[in-house]
Amino acid sequence: MEPKNIWQTVLGEIELQISRPNFLTWLKHSELVEQNTKEGVALVSLPNNFAKEWVKTRYHKLILSSLRTIDSSIKNVDYVVSTRTAVPPSVKTVPRASAQGALTEEKSQLPITELRIDPKTNLNPRYTFASFVVGSSNELAYAATQAVIKHVGKKYNPLFVYGGVGLGKTHLLQAAGNAIIEEYKGATNVLYITSEKFINDVVWAIRNKRTDDMKKKYRDVDVLIIDDIQFIGGKTSTELEFFYTFNALHETNKQIIISSDRAPAAIPTLEDRLRSRFEAGMIVDISNPDFEMRLAILKSKNQDQGWNIDEKILHTIASKVQRNVRELEGVLNKVAFYQQYKQETVDAKKIEEIIGEVVQVASKNITANEVIKTVADFYEVSPSDLTDRSRKQEVVEPRQIAMYLLRDILKLSYPHIGEKLGKRDHTTAIHAYEKITKEISQNPSLNQKINLIKERVYKTV
Repeated sequence: MEPKNIWQTVLGEIELQISRPNFLTWLKHSELVEQNTKEGVALVSLPNNFAKEWVKTRYHKLILSSLRTIDSSIKNVDYVVSTRTAVPPSVKTVPRASAQGALTEEKSQLPITELRIDPKTNLNPRYTFASFVVGSSNELAYAATQAVIKHVGKKYNPLFVYGGVGLGKTHLLQAAGNAIIEEYKGATNVLYITSEKFINDVVWAIRNKRTDDMKKKYRDVDVLIIDDIQFIGGKTSTELEFFYTFNALHETNKQIIISSDRAPAAIPTLEDRLRSRFEAGMIVDISNPDFEMRLAILKSKNQDQGWNIDEKILHTIASKVQRNVRELEGVLNKVAFYQQYKQETVDAKKIEEIIGEVVQVASKNITANEVIKTVADFYEVSPSDLTDRSRKQEVVEPRQIAMYLLRDILKLSYPHIGEKLGKRDHTTAIHAYEKITKEISQNPSLNQKINLIKERVYKTV
């Protein structure tokens, strides 16, 4: 099996287990360059020394475990910096990744994986609208984005897109950036950035007294696209710099496109003046895809990759994997791996096994107490408020959601759930689970709350 195919499967699994910003920053541009079966060592390349040391320190165990799942002969992983591909004449500089940020540039050789990313815009050409499946869960966000592309800086400014993890926000934002460049023949200066990168640049500028460089980098653009803005909440210097950057761009009719995992009003640590500016634009959400859209996504990827996976298998995946697009693709990648590269028959039993491996991997180490604490933190109450006998109105909803999640995530019995939440009768737990299950399909706001709580729960493991 080719290293490229092995690494694609490994990255698909790792992406489900770490935060999106961390995956994009540290592993998106990694590559499996060698697999020495005799020595039992896999060689992974990173674009620079800083990334190499970070990945080796933080993600080594995760990478080794994922590789061994595919090939048990692998005993260890080594890491190298890739400089195998020279810079083409049209690319003169690449950003230098360093512990201080990455505002400066240096002449360098460009790793082969970096050729996929435009070093000036940070956009990945793989993200296009041609591969973006539109359905009822994202059609408003798609329509708003199309309007922005046609009227940059004049309509829906800022455009604020929110939704849970793995629903396609990054794809939509990067596709918009690529479409704007194509629409205006490269005459529009577009910059895509994650909030984590923005935070790093602010820290770098303050430490090195280079705030003017920071301002120039972000205020000389025509379109600023920033992903996962919720992470700047509570970081005073970053919020202040983004506030001034936002104002400078908005006052000169420069386009701002923002994504978040929740609506501005639901980011508790965000400054009011930033929240009000976000709310003054167009706010659109991306919700969980319905069955038809999940099936369309699977069919599209199956066709694009030329996998020829049976449609019955696609139907099974679409019906059982409901949480987000990333998990859908993770399951499909694994099915393709078994079918195409291991030459194994993927029957109904194997499908269930694969879905279990991908979807349940994040929940295997979660405890009931962690679920209860996460719900309490989300609603800014104490765990004891949920477990005591109080009937205060403000704890009714979080307590019912805690019961729902204990059943939904951990599959606990109703008597056990009742016992964990104040020694209540099992019928109370049944009522709570059925009530929340019914309301999720009717109340988008409640559905979003539950998705956000789930994401927090999974991040604790």
